[in-house]
Amino acid sequence: MRFSQLFGKTLRDAPADAEMASHQLLIRGNFIRPTGAGIYTFMPLGFRVLQNIRRILVEEMDAIGGQEMWMPNLHPAALWQVTGRWQTVDVLMKLEGKGNREYALSPTHEEIVVDLALREVESYRDLPRMVYHIGKKFRDEPRARGGLIRLREFVMKDAYTLDTSEEALDAYYPQMVQAYFNIFERCGVPVTAVNADVGAMGGKASQEFVVAHEQGEDSFIRCQSCNYAANVETAEFVREGELPATLDELTKVATPDCKTIADVAAYIGVPTSQTVKAVFYWWTAAGDEEGNGRFIFGLVRGDLEINETKFLNALGGGILRPATEEEIVAVGASPGYASTIGLNVAPDWNSPGVYALADISLQAGGNFVVGANDEGYHFTGANYPRDIAISQLADIAQADSGHQCPQCGERIVAQRAIEAGHCFKLGTRYSEAVGATYLDENGRPQPIYMGSYGIGLDRLMAVIVECHYDDYGIIWPDEVAPFNVHLLTLGKGDDVKEMGESLYAQLRQGGLSVLYDDREASAGVKFNDADLIGIPWRVTVSGRNLKANGVEVKKRSQPEAQLVQLDQLIGFLNGKTG
Repeated sequence: MRFSQLFGKTLRDAPADAEMASHQLLIRGNFIRPTGAGIYTFMPLGFRVLQNIRRILVEEMDAIGGQEMWMPNLHPAALWQVTGRWQTVDVLMKLEGKGNREYALSPTHEEIVVDLALREVESYRDLPRMVYHIGKKFRDEPRARGGLIRLREFVMKDAYTLDTSEEALDAYYPQMVQAYFNIFERCGVPVTAVNADVGAMGGKASQEFVVAHEQGEDSFIRCQSCNYAANVETAEFVREGELPATLDELTKVATPDCKTIADVAAYIGVPTSQTVKAVFYWWTAAGDEEGNGRFIFGLVRGDLEINETKFLNALGGGILRPATEEEIVAVGASPGYASTIGLNVAPDWNSPGVYALADISLQAGGNFVVGANDEGYHFTGANYPRDIAISQLADIAQADSGHQCPQCGERIVAQRAIEAGHCFKLGTRYSEAVGATYLDENGRPQPIYMGSYGIGLDRLMAVIVECHYDDYGIIWPDEVAPFNVHLLTLGKGDDVKEMGESLYAQLRQGGLSVLYDDREASAGVKFNDADLIGIPWRVTVSGRNLKANGVEVKKRSQPEAQLVQLDQLIGFLNGKTG
């Protein structure tokens, strides 16, 4: 490719709204152009990177038995309605065609694959299978940000496995995990695999592949001593603390102007871990009307915070919103001074009364200070279960730095991260919804077990840049770079121009891809663009170097250049890029 013919231009400055390095550099380097919020065009350079990422994905999926397919983006609503996700996936883009036909623009393809399994799989002889698709996806993303990090239209590799049993799914799953590690290693991205919440995908388990990054929207927990790692939405930790040797008497005390945990603890003279925090929600079942929902009283030890994903999962899913002050007062609680003491607490989900969901931290301590449901007053000496009534006890607190590891007992740390990929064990969540079965060896129908595995190509492209750049521009890893060699000429002599043209032809004939900067531009402009674009090898033809019968060769990631003889250039570069 001749630079003079390249569509689009590099930019000196990044857009004002571009905060992440990848967003800035991919736009400045002429890799992408914004079309709308969360919608981008891949320019020729960017498309070449995308194609190289795609090649790596195809090679790794094929290596573990994958079969590539091409699936539609327009999904009839009925496919999503039968799995129950038509109303529950809040980012689903919906449209209506003629005849009042409803469709979804695909954010994922579980519904298509399970529909195919329903029609194509007859017996155990048709299993196992792994199919994958690389194509566009769509999300009605409310917070498109970070350039390619969070998009409304994106490119995804999603793979799906169909197995005969949970054991068969578990046996294959490590192969996919290893393939993901291979993909990220080839792309130059250091990932950590962490246990994660299954979210809207459903199923029994999942793993995220995350890249530690201070601007990441995700958070994960890792142990500093062992291999424990998990997303904060699923991370466990040890609740440190002991039950008191003697239970104090429940006593109502005045606590004027003490509405926060810190205020109460300071006023009474106890640590925040000896208080109980009340958090109020209104819960609605997925797809149901809000008016049919239920008030939920959340309880957690005062030194901890509730993780809403854990909280919602403990309730079996659905939708949460903060309860209003009117709703809190209606159940007999006092905002800022609330506890379950004195309330009609339901003993279980099916009983009337206030449903109280409490964290297991209430078992690691006692003689708590809790609200008295009377403004300006708290109770001291409150203990579970003697005084504090609850409906359900569960792990609903968020793990954080300094907490104790559940595996080894050492300290964990919380880190911001970018999610680069996700693997799900779906089990029979989709097959049972549509009745997708196979006949076993005895002719009996059995549910098909599914797995789902996704990597966003454009997001991965951004993550690669976040891992590989400097003050001057991008530093592409060899396997994903748009070209192997950035060839440029300096000076206007005929010998320089002729050698540039000759080397351009020779390098391509030698199996190397080349971006040839044939422009009439200054050395500074050419070098700056070469650094900004970040192709692994720069070859500079100049009159001075030609006198030594050589060219200057510099690896983008290294500070020093070297002189390479003309007759050794192709062999040198092939040895470095092969």
